[in-house]
Amino acid sequence: MDQTLVDFIKVLRSAELKVSPAETLDAMRCINLVGYHHKNFLKDSLALVLAKTPEEKGTFSVCFDNYFNVDKFRPPKSPSIEHKPTDESANEDEFNSEQSSEQGSNPGNGNGGASSTGESSDATEDADALKASSPLGILLTEGSRTEQTITMIEAGRKVEVNGIVVFTQKGLFTRKIMDAMGLKGLQDEIGERQKAGNVPSTNLAIKLQKAREELRERVRDYVEKQFFLHADETGKQLREELLKKVKLSNLEKRNFKDVQEIVFKMAKKLISVHSKRRKTVKRGQLDIRKTLRHNMQYDGMFFDLKWKATKVDRPRVMCICDVSGSVSNYSRFLLMFLYSLAEVLPKVRSFAFSSDLGEVTKLFQNSGLEEAMALTMRDYGNGSTDYGRMFQDFKSHCMDDVNKKTTIIILGDARNNFGDTKSEILKEMYDKAKRVIWLNPEPKSSWVVGDAEMKKYAPNCHQTEVCNSLTHLERVVSNLLKNVS
Repeated sequence: MDQTLVDFIKVLRSAELKVSPAETLDAMRCINLVGYHHKNFLKDSLALVLAKTPEEKGTFSVCFDNYFNVDKFRPPKSPSIEHKPTDESANEDEFNSEQSSEQGSNPGNGNGGASSTGESSDATEDADALKASSPLGILLTEGSRTEQTITMIEAGRKVEVNGIVVFTQKGLFTRKIMDAMGLKGLQDEIGERQKAGNVPSTNLAIKLQKAREELRERVRDYVEKQFFLHADETGKQLREELLKKVKLSNLEKRNFKDVQEIVFKMAKKLISVHSKRRKTVKRGQLDIRKTLRHNMQYDGMFFDLKWKATKVDRPRVMCICDVSGSVSNYSRFLLMFLYSLAEVLPKVRSFAFSSDLGEVTKLFQNSGLEEAMALTMRDYGNGSTDYGRMFQDFKSHCMDDVNKKTTIIILGDARNNFGDTKSEILKEMYDKAKRVIWLNPEPKSSWVVGDAEMKKYAPNCHQTEVCNSLTHLERVVSNLLKNVS
C-alpha cells in the first residue's frame, strides 16, 4: 500500500501541491492508523496532513476523488460473462443451460438417441470445453470484478502507466497492460477453441472474444484516467518549460495569456525566496565597536556580543525599454515581470521609447496590463529608434534622481540607425548609479553587425546579457535581487 500512497503523492505534486518528504512520512503513519477501508475517513485524515491552505485543500479533494475513483471499474448493469463472487454457481448454470439448448437443437447421431456411455462421454467433453484454460481466460470467466480490477492495476503499475506523457500514448499503454495481463495466452486459447470445431468450444471462444473486448475498453478507460491524473499536468509543465525557453519574439498572440501566467508564477517564486531576506547575520565576524559600546555597562566584560550584519534593502530600479517593433515583446514581458515583483521591488520606475523617452510608471499602476501595453505602444512605439535622443531625454528629466542605490536596466537591441550614440551620457549614468544592466535580445554575434552600437555602450555598463526568453528574464531579475545589499 505504500506504493499506492507514493503514486498519489506524485499526483498531488503534478497538480502543484507542495508535499515535503516529511509530510509524506506523516501520511504513511496516518494510513497505518486509519487504513484504506473507509474512503471518506481516509480522505479527511490525509487532508489534515497534506493540505495546508483552503486552496490546497480544494486541489487535494479533486486529486483524491480522481485517484481513488473506482466507478469506471464497477460491474455494468448487464454483465456478459463477468461473475460476481457470490454468483459463480449461477453463472455455471447459465453456461450449462446454454449447452443443453445447443445440444437439444443439434441431435447427436441422427438416430434419435444415443447410448448412455456415449452421452456420458459427450457431457464430460462439453463440460471441459466450457472451462477456460488460459490465466486471463480463467480470470475473465471465473474471477470477480474486483480481482480483474486489481490485476489490471498491478499490470498498469508494472508497465509504469503513470509515466504517460501525451494522449497519443493511450493505445500503446493499453496494449502493454493487456500484454502484462496475459493477452497472448488468451489469444492462443481463442484460436484453439475456434479450430476445435465443436459447438461448446466455438461458443466459449465467442464469449472469450466478447470478454476480451470489454476488458480492452475498461483498460482504455483506466489508461485515460491515468493520463488525466499524471500526464495532463505533466504536459502542462512541458508546455511551460517550452514557453520559458522559446524566443519571446517568436510567440504568437494566442500564447500571451499562457506566458503571462508563467511570468506571474515565476515572480511568485522569486517573491517567496527574497521577501524574507531582511537581514543576513554572518556569525563569526565580530563587530568590535558595537560590542564595546554595548558592554560598557559591564565594565568591559563581553557579555553581549554583536556580530556584523548585512542589511538587505529594497532596490530602486529604473527600467528603460525600447518598444520599437523588433523588441516590443521583450519589453512587454520585462515590464510584466517587474510589476509582478511589486512586493520585493516597490520602487520601480519604467520608461519607454522609440526615439522620445516617456515615463509609463503610473500608466502601468493605474491600468490593466494589456491596456497599459497597448497605450504604451500607441504613444511611444511608432517612431524610428534613436538611442541618442533617449539618453538626452533621460539626462534632462531623470538624471537628478539617479544615486548609488539605483539600478538602471536598459532593454534594447542598441540599433541606432547610424545616429549619434550619446554614449557619454551612458558613462555618466554608469558613474552615478549603483549598477547599469543592458539586456539585449539579439545574440552576441549580432552586437557589432550593421547599425548595432553595443561595442560603444557595453564599456559603460556593469553587466551586459543576452536576454530573449523568460528563462533569461528570470535569471537576470533573480541576480538583481541577490546582489542587492
